[in-house]
Amino acid sequence: MSDRMPEIILHHYDPSAFSEKPRKALGIKGLAWNSVKVPSVLPKPDLMPLTGGYRKTPVMQIGADIFCDTRIMMRVLEERYPTPTLYPGGKMGMPFGLGFWADTAFFKASRTIAFAFMGDKLPEAFIQDREAMTGEDFQPAKLQPLEAAARAQWRCFAGWISDHLQDGKPWIMGDAPGLADINAFMNVWFLRGRATPIAETLLEEFPIVRKWADAMEAIGYGDRQDISAEEAIEIAKNSEPTAVEQADERDPQGLKPSDHVTVTPIDYGKDAVEGHIISLSAQHITIGREHERVGKVAVHFPRVGFDVKPV
Repeated sequence: MSDRMPEIILHHYDPSAFSEKPRKALGIKGLAWNSVKVPSVLPKPDLMPLTGGYRKTPVMQIGADIFCDTRIMMRVLEERYPTPTLYPGGKMGMPFGLGFWADTAFFKASRTIAFAFMGDKLPEAFIQDREAMTGEDFQPAKLQPLEAAARAQWRCFAGWISDHLQDGKPWIMGDAPGLADINAFMNVWFLRGRATPIAETLLEEFPIVRKWADAMEAIGYGDRQDISAEEAIEIAKNSEPTAVEQADERDPQGLKPSDHVTVTPIDYGKDAVEGHIISLSAQHITIGREHERVGKVAVHFPRVGFDVKPV
């Protein structure tokens, strides 16, 4: 890596399932990036000034531009670093659709299996944090009776991947890895890392999926450099947001730049982020915020999965 510090900063922690997505995207693109370790549970005192309250992991930062949710991260990485593409064949819609499935039904099955398997190894602070964030029961004793049914679901989903790879091409969208592979791989990676015996037993039935997952593992994560949270905050404070005003005349809610709004995840971790709209489209919304520790920042979200309300 050159002496110049990479501009991409990923706020994450290594076991985070959803952080595996941008890490693998950075690997496919062969990019250098900075890693900031964040706590897996609240409080997150060095992240909140950047996001305005968004607590989920990961968060990506480029200067004073803050990107919340992996969907917006993938779009930004592709726009700024288009080669190699995350969309082999130029098809963007299907990989994002696969992501919605991977993040919901597939991940719920993976999570249930993994946390039931981990049992009393799962930290109590983590259990309490996730129960507060999701409103669901994370006690391993409550998950263990659900584990067999979750395994049946996981087996079905792995079978879908296997069926799709039967055409002989090594990757889901053809001859090169991309976002479709990243989204499907997240769950295989997550289960392999937390309930290894169960994952390997399930994959015995699908050798083509195991081979594909091994190839995804081999891609790596690009060129990672660890920095501190304070360094990331200083970078934000010494930078200016690059977001420019953009209106969307077809916006169904009639939103427009300068409107004061809150942006809140629809599913869980429903912590609202408040600010004024800088830009919006069918796929994104960017709001401006200011905090004494970081100065002015632009916080970017995808539209899908988030509720935007005027203040």
